[in-house]
Amino acid sequence: MRIESSVTAISWIPSDAIEGMPKLPFELGVARYDTPPPDRLEEGDLERLRAEDRFREANRLAAWIEVEGGRIAGQGYEGAGLVGSTTFNLGLTDITIPGVPFEVLRHDPEVGEDSVRFVQTVGGRAGFPAPRRVTGRPFVRIHSATAWTTLALTIRADGSSEHELVGASTFPRHWVYDADGNLVAKSGAIDFKAWYRGAHGERTPWGDEDSDAFVTAAESALEREISRELLAGKAIPERRTLEPGETLVEQGAPGDVLYLVLDGVLAVQIDGEQVAEIGPGAIVGERALLEGGTRTATLRAQTRSRVAVIPGELIDRKELETLSATRGA
Repeated sequence: MRIESSVTAISWIPSDAIEGMPKLPFELGVARYDTPPPDRLEEGDLERLRAEDRFREANRLAAWIEVEGGRIAGQGYEGAGLVGSTTFNLGLTDITIPGVPFEVLRHDPEVGEDSVRFVQTVGGRAGFPAPRRVTGRPFVRIHSATAWTTLALTIRADGSSEHELVGASTFPRHWVYDADGNLVAKSGAIDFKAWYRGAHGERTPWGDEDSDAFVTAAESALEREISRELLAGKAIPERRTLEPGETLVEQGAPGDVLYLVLDGVLAVQIDGEQVAEIGPGAIVGERALLEGGTRTATLRAQTRSRVAVIPGELIDRKELETLSATRGA
């Protein structure tokens, strides 16, 4: 019996994710941030998204095992890696520069008595030069920094499977989809400066390093819909940056605004006990607006985080009630 499964990671540049001088082309409209990937992947979507210049890299790890008499009789990799292009708006015309894909790295399958684990790394870099000073030798690089994801997929003889984002570059953002194409997880934090200076040469999986990925569960479809509407309408004037350990809201304090997590990971604490972690795309603070204006939990940054401040009147009360219900409130 042949059993197949897969997992896919899409790497893309979210709005306002670039810092310093490299941000200038985006502010001038010469370069652009990526439109968020879809909530669900259908067959053929990866090629379509690459043709539309919607991602930087895509890592599709697909694999199979053969089972005979309840034991593993064979196994193999499938799937592929895709590297996107970068389009520049030069006024009268657009110029699209293809990315540079690196060799797809695949570990030898780890075969157990009733399961096989597969690990695959996909990545590359932009095709245009990006002269900059970097950390370590040679101290100056001409090529752009390297971005990548490393995925693991375990397939069992009983037909079940599980996946993991085991490593990734600290930039850009990485979204993970299961075998059915559902968005199930995200890299929780990005660090453009560390990536821009440090992701080169031996400091990548094609050298001798990978980077652990801080992963959070994907937010609800309603949160994604609300955040897209808010950001598209540019109705959020204020943004805040939190350093690790800094508190966004305190349980018991008054509050009449919500927050949209743009980047990073926040810990949710109730009566001093951590009960959850939330990551990019989540909208938080709705309970205070629904329950008398008092914060029901403390939100504290676990990583460097950015949040957008949302006046409560921008979101309909029915949507707030639905948001609260989706969290089991």
